[in-house]
Amino acid sequence: MTAYMDHKDLANEVIDQARAQEIADGVHKVLDGIAQAEAAAGREAGSVKLLAATKTRDVGEIMAAIDAGIHMIGENRPQEVVVKAPGLTRLLAERGIALGVGGDDAVAEAGAGAAATDHIPFHLIGQLQSNKIGKVLPVVNTIESVDSIELAEKIARRATMHGVTVGVLLEVNESGEESKSGCAPSHAIDLAKRIGAMGGLELQGLMTIGAHVNDERVIRAGFAHLRRTRDQILASGAEGTANCKELSMGMTQDMAYAIEEGSTIVRVGTAIFGARAFI
Repeated sequence: MTAYMDHKDLANEVIDQARAQEIADGVHKVLDGIAQAEAAAGREAGSVKLLAATKTRDVGEIMAAIDAGIHMIGENRPQEVVVKAPGLTRLLAERGIALGVGGDDAVAEAGAGAAATDHIPFHLIGQLQSNKIGKVLPVVNTIESVDSIELAEKIARRATMHGVTVGVLLEVNESGEESKSGCAPSHAIDLAKRIGAMGGLELQGLMTIGAHVNDERVIRAGFAHLRRTRDQILASGAEGTANCKELSMGMTQDMAYAIEEGSTIVRVGTAIFGARAFI
């Protein structure tokens, strides 16, 4: 078990009004920032989806974000998916909303700031060990951290066993930083084509984490390269690549750059929930 889970009850469903308002203010501020970045880039309003990164946040905090306008959530660790899913599923059902499977299309149609949909897509955005696939598969509908053929094949086998199709994003290490996961950019097109041809998987796009530097040009270059790679994959016409449209790139600190470079999903945690008490 992750250490901080010994100190925080992630299944907790009750938070006070002040905390709920703090989270709502964060959601609205981020949505406003997305709208401003879309306008600055000349992009259509609502073309960028906001994913709330909920690592270390409990069920009550996540529900406050959803009530404030969040339509997509993402977890970093399978352990947190397992702990939070029952409470989230029940509380969302009380609102007539389903968690996970089936939500991506509804959100894509609604856009980042639209009215609540009847589904909340649940993404896994952190690294996934093969022995944890079975824990997340019944809950999450998209895995953004697929970075190898071996992992893709294991997910595909499990998905086929369950009789489901799992959305995947190919994670690409555009920054080249050794501390980050993701395939090499030079391998991305070939891997995407191979993943697209697998049964049980739907290749939905690409994901990257921006370079951890202060140089805007370097950060933008990585995002721009991922966009060009996505475009090449789509242009290839290869089997199973027609839906490879998403670009999950941009977080709290580099969201505006990512949107200007073509991001379709931004993953934001700190700007919504505040600084994490645990890592």
